[in-house]
Amino acid sequence: MASTCRCPNVNSHDHGILHEARRAVPEPPRPRPSPTPFECVALVLQGGGALGAYQAGVYQKLLESGVEPTWVSGISIGAINSAIIAGNPREQRVARLREFWELVSTASDGVPGDQWTTFALADPMRVWLNQLAAGRVLVTGVPGFFEPRLPPPWLGMTGATPGTGATSYYDTAPLRATLERLVDFERINARETRLSIGAVNVRTGNFAYFDNASERIRPEHVMASGALPPGFDAVEIDGERYWDGGMVSNTPLDWVLSARSGLDTLIFQVDLWSARGDVPSDLASVATRMKEIQYSSRTRSATDAFRRTEKLRTAFNELLAQMPAGLAASPQARLLAAASDPALYNIVELVYRSPTYEGQYKDFEFSRRTMNEHWQAGYADASKTLAHREIFELPHPEDNPALYDFLTAPAQASAPSLDSPTTQPT
Repeated sequence: MASTCRCPNVNSHDHGILHEARRAVPEPPRPRPSPTPFECVALVLQGGGALGAYQAGVYQKLLESGVEPTWVSGISIGAINSAIIAGNPREQRVARLREFWELVSTASDGVPGDQWTTFALADPMRVWLNQLAAGRVLVTGVPGFFEPRLPPPWLGMTGATPGTGATSYYDTAPLRATLERLVDFERINARETRLSIGAVNVRTGNFAYFDNASERIRPEHVMASGALPPGFDAVEIDGERYWDGGMVSNTPLDWVLSARSGLDTLIFQVDLWSARGDVPSDLASVATRMKEIQYSSRTRSATDAFRRTEKLRTAFNELLAQMPAGLAASPQARLLAAASDPALYNIVELVYRSPTYEGQYKDFEFSRRTMNEHWQAGYADASKTLAHREIFELPHPEDNPALYDFLTAPAQASAPSLDSPTTQPT
């Protein structure tokens, strides 16, 4: 069956977060990414620093399974992964992701030499080695990503010009060089794959999306999305300075859902922080739990709200079909019709679950052993999820959007009614 696929190309302002984004321009038809009824496949990548290798493992399995995203959207490390995916031809993407993650990860486990990396270690030993690896990052930085500022920022003068090094501990110039080497920005701006990147305007506090459907993407857009203060300095783009989008919302799911393009869309939401967790028992676990809650973005709450909105849109569309022509042409009816979206959505959630030995430093623990574990976990979770073929089937209108989560025990797929929304966070 011949068909075409177009990525959603018009986004409206989200009611929960004020966005600064220009209206996207139309895109030409694209080949359908997989033999499914969906016209668009979106890959949504959350921020989470060193945990981002999990997303690379997920993407590798998607590609091997013939699931080709037509839209990738990310924040922070998710933006970097997204840029590498969108900025390379299909056959080179996994290799480029692997090159990036091996560049930024250190072969040893936080101690001189690599003699520990092949040994199976008990959790207490892993806690100790992971802390050493994270501590080394704080002192020396991460190759190809960031390095300590010299002189350090506390030696800078108060009131110094922004961008001169007085407002961050690390310099991300190495990241620019890495992006320019691993990402073809001309390919991104040719819009073979749609790319959306989230950041926050330092001056206004508003959330902003940089989208190749409406503007040219440059390395600084990707860098801005991951510029988390006070570690990294704000990045200047067209006269404005931007910080990490995770300060406002750590997932670009809202941006994808707000497109309202009329295209049936399959969304893979890959989160690095779980909203679910144990009650802390000491100060270290308090710090870990705080990060998890802060950066988990309450994905399930967002999808519940979207489901309620879709129920109202569906009800209006049913009424619109029964309206007399004069009433349907009224300004009020036309306003509601413009806000309606006939598209069907499946949202497939994959959420990384940290082992017990990973603590509050897990997002900046860049050892090679841990990176490989994250990558393998993403690959395994994607394999388990893709085995459920129902995710590739269009949902019934009364279940729209359908939400699938096969990784939370017990494995489940949920598409509750408006009267019984899912309340379990992910």
